[in-house]
Amino acid sequence: MKKLILKSNLCPGDILTMTAAVESLHLAYPGEYETDVRTPASEIWQHNPRITKIADDAPDVETIDLKYPAINRSNQEHIPFLAGYTEDLGRKLGRPLTLKVNRPCLYLSDDEKNWVDQVRHHVTDGRKIPFWLVNAGIKSDYTAKAWAVESFQEVVDRTRGRIQWVQVGAKEHDHPKLSGTINLVGQTDHRQLIRLAWHCQGGLGPVTYLQHLCAAWEKPYICLLGGREPATWVSYPLQHTFHTIGTLPCCKTSACWKSRIVTAGDDSNKDKQENLCQWPVFGLQRPVARCMAAIRPDEIITLLERNLCHPS
Repeated sequence: MKKLILKSNLCPGDILTMTAAVESLHLAYPGEYETDVRTPASEIWQHNPRITKIADDAPDVETIDLKYPAINRSNQEHIPFLAGYTEDLGRKLGRPLTLKVNRPCLYLSDDEKNWVDQVRHHVTDGRKIPFWLVNAGIKSDYTAKAWAVESFQEVVDRTRGRIQWVQVGAKEHDHPKLSGTINLVGQTDHRQLIRLAWHCQGGLGPVTYLQHLCAAWEKPYICLLGGREPATWVSYPLQHTFHTIGTLPCCKTSACWKSRIVTAGDDSNKDKQENLCQWPVFGLQRPVARCMAAIRPDEIITLLERNLCHPS
């Protein structure tokens, strides 16, 4: 069998979509490849039966640095992010390869499936309660993804007693504390967050790691998109996407792909004028893009009440 080491140095959410490329390769060409990976968030690959340990200096091994250049066509073509790595892998192998799955591929061990989740272990004295995950945070490089903190808080307040919200996210990012949630920000490693997503009823947040985790476990996710990215690029079967493409001048016919609301003063390319939101909204706890401010808490709450807040 041909030995492959697949590499990417991008963020955990991106790496999670890369699992679909590995799965698609093995489904398309069964028994022809052994695959190993070199990525951040290596916990994503634990228990994945498609992964075989291969040394960097193994004989006849081919190392491929994977990317997703399809993103540059996402405003013109109906292509999902999930297919990005898959397309690049096929091109670099010189073989036809298309996406064979509709979600990222995660695996739990039997032991993990039997472990109690962090909510039961640390908060509810072992009692199993249904909960939703919420990521209200942003990274400094893409502040244009932010939804108003006040809007997140309104959703939590108006569903109190019907939905138990658990706030998650990395401690190094900007996560305003939401009142009325179980706060696990900075308290989960990758496997713990993967298991929380497996246990949860659903998730709420922007285009982020949590979105891909919910997709992997076939959990509903409410995606706060606005006009930054094409809805077709970020779609999943059980996802409810709130976008503003076609409703504002800045995203009238296509997504804007802006990075930040205001400059961060870090001399990054993302601070350049062409990468800043054209329609920022100020006067909130943190500035947001006009497209994100256009997504009203009422819309989210109506969706939750209609379809999603009944515990299984």
